[in-house]
Order: sequence, then structure tokens, then C-alpha cells
Amino acid sequence: MAYLPQSEDDIKRMLEAVGIASVDDLLSHIPPEIRFQGRLNLPPALSEVALQQHMESLANRNIGTDRAVSFLGGGCYDHFVPAAVDFIASRSEFYTSYTPYQPEVSQGNLQALFEYQTLITQIFGMDASNAGLYDGATATAEAVLMALAAQPNKRKVLLAESLHPEYCRVLETYTANVDVSLSVLPTPQGRMVPETVAKHLDAKTACLIIQQPNFFGCVEPADVLIRAAHEAGALAVAVADPISTGLLKRPGDLGADLVAAEGQALGIPQQWGGPFLGILACREQFLRRMPGRIAGQTADRNGKRCWVLTLQTREQHIRREKATSNICTNQHLMAVRAAVYLALIGPQGLRKVAHLCLSKARYAAKVLTEGTGWRLAFDAPFFKEFVLRAENAREAAKLQEQALEAGFFAGVALEPWYPHLQDAILVAVTEQRTREQIDALARCFACGRQRLVAPRPAAR
Repeated sequence: MAYLPQSEDDIKRMLEAVGIASVDDLLSHIPPEIRFQGRLNLPPALSEVALQQHMESLANRNIGTDRAVSFLGGGCYDHFVPAAVDFIASRSEFYTSYTPYQPEVSQGNLQALFEYQTLITQIFGMDASNAGLYDGATATAEAVLMALAAQPNKRKVLLAESLHPEYCRVLETYTANVDVSLSVLPTPQGRMVPETVAKHLDAKTACLIIQQPNFFGCVEPADVLIRAAHEAGALAVAVADPISTGLLKRPGDLGADLVAAEGQALGIPQQWGGPFLGILACREQFLRRMPGRIAGQTADRNGKRCWVLTLQTREQHIRREKATSNICTNQHLMAVRAAVYLALIGPQGLRKVAHLCLSKARYAAKVLTEGTGWRLAFDAPFFKEFVLRAENAREAAKLQEQALEAGFFAGVALEPWYPHLQDAILVAVTEQRTREQIDALARCFACGRQRLVAPRPAAR
């Protein structure tokens, strides 16, 4: 936002308008003992020139994907964004119209959201989609709340540790004050074992959450898992990678009841972690329980096609304490970007992007485990991500450090989420990565490994 200065006279007139004598009176309701006293520990003021130079020097300490080759993943990926996505989404009709919760939305924006919803239902094989949520984590939590609301007598949610750990944390927060039991299954082999899952499914299970591919990049036996959930009377919640639908069977085709996803891969830059796009789709029978906004197509009094916000239950306005969600906004602009991206690349383009991710990831897994000190952690099929393990945690950290010095973001360290994987990294390979970049990272690892294992010269 622009800097808006106020003179002493401006401040005086504003205080008079609200009927108080000083700015301190605005804080009179805060007990004095918890108010900050004295002066802030800040350096002396800088001139505009000096401040700009200082801020630029701080910014230059950041290393982005424009300066390093990224093999980072874990929910945020370096996918290609066509220039047309930026151009169309930057039009003022989309970019400056911000009505995230009011029903007064222009026809152009409503049509764009309707087309977004249509595209989402097509790529995931579902009946309905809303107009977008905050991100993949909240979309997953909202899908679980929908499953619980549809089966009020069932309060158990079954998931695996291969579900994105941050999604698990958000789900824990969402259900902290609700009578819900989260049952987490270990996945020592990198993915769920259908026989183990079947043993934990019972009459109290409201839903089974299946991430496909999962956080470790492994492809789950989703069809068997979904069938087991249905046989136990539970709903199946699929957490899907939208790019993977170019090759893998769609969640809807496998029988999933609800689908949640992170839409960042669909034409949205990584942009330092957000804003992103939460995708939520479902079968028709769950439509009325879906939170957020839904754009619908209808006809006006002249019979002309038009669009409206439909099924506007306005959770916090009408249902209040009976609401199944407190969602009252969405990522409108990010949804427009996703719609433009999908419309641009089309079904064949989506398949090509997915195929490039798969083939390059398989090549990377091969060369990054040849004389580099890394090995594949799991013997399971993968799509565009895989886990590498080193001999020990120290070696893993050193190899990553050396790769960063050589200009590579080599992967995401898994230790913060999985202490037993302190010697492992999660590597993502998208269509952006070239064979030369993959080979260069392999050489960097190999050289680093040689330095680590080289015998030290004997002391004289």
C-alpha cells in the first residue's frame, strides 16, 4: 500500500471527529501494565536513498529460483507459468475487483469462476466444485468436516503419516475442539498398506484420507484403499496433485467422494509461499454441505444466460453455531489463474506436463543415486517426487550445503516433520528441470561425497 502521511493538523481533526483528546485515548481500554513504555529499540532514521539501498541489500541476501536451480517440492513446485496467464489475470477487471465474500460480483468474474469450477470437476472427475479456498491444507480440513457432517454419528478420521505433515497440523487445529478422533497410521514403506488400513476401518470411521501421490511422492494403491473405505461404510477423501491427473486415474474415476488439492501448480508462481489456491470438489449428494462460494449458471428474465452465486447459505450469517465451516472468502484471483492455465494447455497439454514430470523424475532418481552417497528411501512407484537417504544425518546436511553453494536447492529436508528421516531429503523434478541441470546436481553430489569420504592426511 502507498505511504499515507498525516500532519499534526490531520491527526487533530480526526481525533475531534471521533470525540477524543489524544491518540493514547484510543488505547485506554488496554490495561496500562501491559502497554509498552519507553522507546522502541530502533536505529536512527535513514534518508530515503539510504533506506532504499539498505532494503535492496537485504533483499539481495535472498536466493530465489531465479538464481538457483530448484528441486524443492513438498506442496510448492517450480512449474512453468505461460505468459498469457500473467497477462489475462493482470487485467484490471480481475486484478482489482476484490469481493471475496459479497454476493455483488460482476458477471465477468462469476463466469470466470464458473469456468474454473467446470475445469476442476473435469480434471478430478467430480460432480461439483466450489470457487476455491485458501490452500490445500484448509481444503483438506474442509473436506473432512464435510465428511463428518454427512455422517454425524461417526467421529473417527483415518489418515496416514504419508499425508502432508502441514495438512495434518491444520486438520488437528480444525478439529481441536470438536469430538473427532484422528487416527494416524505409520507408513514405514512410504505408502499405505491396504491390509493394515482395512484393519483400522470400522463402523465409527467417517472417512479415510488418501493423498495421491502422497507427501513422499509415492503413488498410493488408491483404488484398493477407496474400495476398502466404502466396504467399511466410510467416505473416501482424496488429496490430489492436479498435474498428476494428466497421467494417473482421476480420483472420481476411482470412487472418491470428496477431493481436496493445492492448486499452486496450475499457473500460480511459488511467490515465497503464497497466496496459493485451495481446491475442493465433491459428489453431487454432498454439494449442499460444501463451504465457500459456488458460482452457478442460470437465465435472466429475458432468457439470456447469466451467472449467480448460488447455494449461498452464508455459514456464519444463517447457520451460525450450526455451521460446518467458518470459511467466508476464497482465492478468487488465484482461481482465475488456474482457469486460464487449464484452458491454455488443455487436456493434451496437461498430459504432456505430467509425462515430462514423470520421465524427468525417473531419470533424476537414477542418476542421483549413482556414486553420490544417496539411495532411494522407498521401493514404490512415484510421480514427480521421491525421497533420498544418505548414510547419516551429517552427510545429508553436508551434501545439501555443498549443493546450495553450487547453486542448487537440492531438496526439502524431512527431519523437521519426521525425526526418523533426519538423513533424508524430498526431491521434486518438474517439467522445468533439464537433463543438464539434473546431471550437474548429480556431479555436485558425487564430488561432495568424495570430499566427505576422502581420507585425511596423516598428522606430522
